[in-house]
Parts: sequence; C-alpha cells; structure tokens
Amino acid sequence: MKEYWTSLASVLGVFAFCQTILQAVFPPELRFATVKLFNKIFHCFSSYCYFDITEIDGVNTNELYNAVQLYLSSSVSVTGNRLSLTRALNSSAFTFGLANNDTISDTFNGATVLWEHVVTQRQSQTFSWRPLPEEKRGFTLRIRKKDKPLILNSYLDYVMEKANEIRRKNQDRLLYTNSRGGSLDSRGHPWESVPFKHPSTFDTLAMDPEKKKEIMEDLQDFAKGQGFYHRTGRAWKRGYLLYGPPGTGKSSMIAAMANYLGYDIYDLELTEVHNNSELRKLLMKTSSKSIIVIEDIDCSINLTNRKKSNNGGGGASRSYYDSGDIRGGGGGGGEDGGNSITLSGLLNFTDGLWSCCGSERIFVFTTNHIEKLDPALLRSGRMDMHVFMSFCSFPALKILLRNYLDYEEGDLDGHVLKELEMVVDMARMTPADISEVLIKNRRKKERAVVELLDTLKIRAERNNNNASNGGRAVRRGKNDDEDEEEEEEQEKRALDSESPKEESEIEDNCNKVEDEDEEEEKEGDGEKEKIK
Repeated sequence: MKEYWTSLASVLGVFAFCQTILQAVFPPELRFATVKLFNKIFHCFSSYCYFDITEIDGVNTNELYNAVQLYLSSSVSVTGNRLSLTRALNSSAFTFGLANNDTISDTFNGATVLWEHVVTQRQSQTFSWRPLPEEKRGFTLRIRKKDKPLILNSYLDYVMEKANEIRRKNQDRLLYTNSRGGSLDSRGHPWESVPFKHPSTFDTLAMDPEKKKEIMEDLQDFAKGQGFYHRTGRAWKRGYLLYGPPGTGKSSMIAAMANYLGYDIYDLELTEVHNNSELRKLLMKTSSKSIIVIEDIDCSINLTNRKKSNNGGGGASRSYYDSGDIRGGGGGGGEDGGNSITLSGLLNFTDGLWSCCGSERIFVFTTNHIEKLDPALLRSGRMDMHVFMSFCSFPALKILLRNYLDYEEGDLDGHVLKELEMVVDMARMTPADISEVLIKNRRKKERAVVELLDTLKIRAERNNNNASNGGRAVRRGKNDDEDEEEEEEQEKRALDSESPKEESEIEDNCNKVEDEDEEEEKEGDGEKEKIK
C-alpha cells in the first residue's frame, strides 16, 4: 500500500512538471489558438451548427431572448422536469421556463432543434455606468446544417410571433384615457391607464347571431391581414361606427371586441383636447394592437351634417376645413382663435397621413344620432363598417335569458316562447331595459319570465296606441292642410273677382272728385267777377 501511494505521488509530480513546462513553452495565446483550431476541425466534420442568444446585447436587452423564453414556456410546462416559474408585471398568468443549464427539443416543419439555457457567472466588473447582472444568461440553439435556411428565415419569425401572442394573452389589457387638459404623467405620456376588467364577450352580447358572426369574422380577417394590407398599399387599420338608441349595447360591443382580439382600449375624450396638433400627438402615443374609441361623437364636438346646415341657413356655405368646432361642442371660436378641433383635423386623425404612424389599430365611433354626423366622417376608409345596434330582437332575448336565468331554449314552455317572440319586436325595448327586469327577479326564474312577458305586452300595446294616435294625428293634419289650401284658393278667387270692381270704383271716385273740383273753381271765378 505504501508503494502505491509513492507511485501516485511520483506520477502527480511528473504531471505538475510537464504542466509547468507546457505553460512556459506554450503561452496562453498559443494555447487559445490551438483550442480554436481543434474546434474548427471538429465543427467541419460535425453535422450541427450552434447559435448563441444572450440576454443582454451590449447595453440593451435582447428582445429575441425574451421571445424565446416565452415561446418555450408553452412546451416546457408539459415536457420539462425542472422548471422556473415567473409572473410578469401586468400579467394574469404564470410563465414556466427552463431551469439553469437545462435543454429541451422542438420541432418545426420536420426540422428538430435543441434549446439549451446557459447560465454562467459573470466576471467581476470594473467601473460601469450601467451595472450588469451577476449571472450571464442566454440560450444556445443547436440545429442541423441542412436546416439552417429554414430556421433562420422562418422559425425565428415564428418564435417571435408566438411569443407576442402569449404575451398578449397573459398580459392584462389596459384602458387608457387622455389626461385632463393635455397634461403629461410622470413618464411624459399623455395617456393614463387602468387595468381593463370588463367581462363582456361575444358569447354574452345580446345581439343577432348572424350579425355577431359577421363582425367576428371581419375582426379576425383584420387581425390576420397584415400581408393583405401591405400588398394593397393600405394602412393597417379599420373603422367601425356603432349607432342606435341608448342602451342597445354599444359600449359592451367595444369591450367584447377588445376581449376577442386581446387589444388595449384608448378612450379619447375630445372635450379635453385643445387643438388638432394635440390630437395628432395623442395618436402618435397610442400603441399597436389597440382600439381607439370616441363615444357619443355627436355630443363631443360639432360635427353636424353640412348639407342640412347649408340648406337650413340663408348664409353662404362653409367648408368643413373652416369649421370652428371648439371643445364642449359649442359654436364659434375660442378666446385664442385657434384653440379648437376642426372636422378636418378629426378626418386626418382617422384617415390622413398621421393615421398610419402605427399599425393594427381599430377606430370605433359611437353615436345615438347618425343623421347628425357629417357624411365625410362616415365614408368607407374612415368608418368601414356601420353596425346598427337595434332594439332587442327574439334571438337577442334568448341570449339574455341564458345569461341571467341560465335558461336554454328547451327549458321554457313553447307557448311562452311563442308569446315572447310575438311581442318582443313590437315592444321596442332595449337590451338594457330587459336586463333590468331579469336582474330584479334572477332568484325567481319563473316570476322573472312572467314579469318580462307582462312588461313586453304593456310596452307593445302602448306603442300600438301611440302609432294609431300618430296615424290619426297625421290624417287630421292632412285634412287641416287640405282645408287651409281650399280656403286659400277661395280667397284668391274672391280677390281675383273683386279686383275689377275695385278698379272701376276707384275710377268713379276719381272722376267725382275731379267734377267737384271743377265746379268749385267755376263758383270761385263767379264770385270774383261780382266783386269787381
């Protein structure tokens, strides 16, 4: 045993001596070049190539690293054994990721790739204006050389796209509003935001299913139409005009659109915008994949129909480029003469050159009186799709019964359904009015249906009475107009028949006056002769 330890010590001594000789003969630069040469020889005969994706590129964060981390989280949660768990800011979901120095394989169009999460300790830093993390993180992508064109041209773009979808799905949507008086927040942004938690979806929206399906398909085509809009030379945006009576679900429709696409909402309050320049700046500060909303646009600023105003007034017609639509919807100009939003500025906001400074954005205008809006605002290219939010129909009523009472079509008696179908159109009630009736009695479902049916019947009967009274009033008005026309015609005939008599009488009176004047003159001459 003693001889064994003596031999081991001799071997270690020889090894240390040889290492010292090698370090003296071969400097570090030569050793590094030798290792590099062997690596090149190895890679020449190897069928794989490697790509490093570091977390920090110089002084900036590498977006590709974050995208790969999100993309791998979808498959790691299923196949990984040791995972890292994170939750990002403004996110409602947890994200799984690879643990340190762990690997996972992925397949794309028949090509297999291997991802390795490499974490090493960073060397001690000298003085730096921006301190770096203690750990150096990155991903190493191993692919076959024959798959290199496919991976570099398509796979990495696919990874970025999937990562954006995961980020948008996990991240809480935000509701923005422009700051009061155009002021900026602490970060210099003109928008203030709160988490958007509206639960409205197209499944719960009380609307005709066919119209709802048409809107959903249009939204889906828009979201996937980047190539189409680029090929046709159009800005990647779309406009929707929601109009109809109050309480028909225009705001719920906007929330459903945002939840369906995963977009943020920018609620633009025009009364807080001073001029067209400020309006453009607000547009520039909006992000892509967002919905820009102007609710009750006919009440925000004066956008009345120019044709009606020109026909109604006797003055000269004004061009919409000169319209002084000041804040608050009033007329006339502001004290400073230019502190106003014009219709021209709003048109450029929705369809001008400034509207294409971002991509994948939707403009939504709502109004209760579409006839008050100027036709220039409603044409295609600005408001591409006009959606009429009507009174509650029978298909919409069934959706409300399912939402509030958990009633399907087969759960109600056929006679009751038939009565509801007969009176709901004549009642002309909004989904908001019907929802209120159901909410009050949601604990007693049968009573809710009975009270709803009674309410619909009362409203339908009232509408029929108003329609009949209105018809009689119209007929009475027509008769009165006919009587007035007959009286006017009789007066004209009387005036025409009396006019010759009046002229003859005037001539006779004039002749009598002339005869009396002549007789007076003769009498005056006789008296003068007598005096003489």
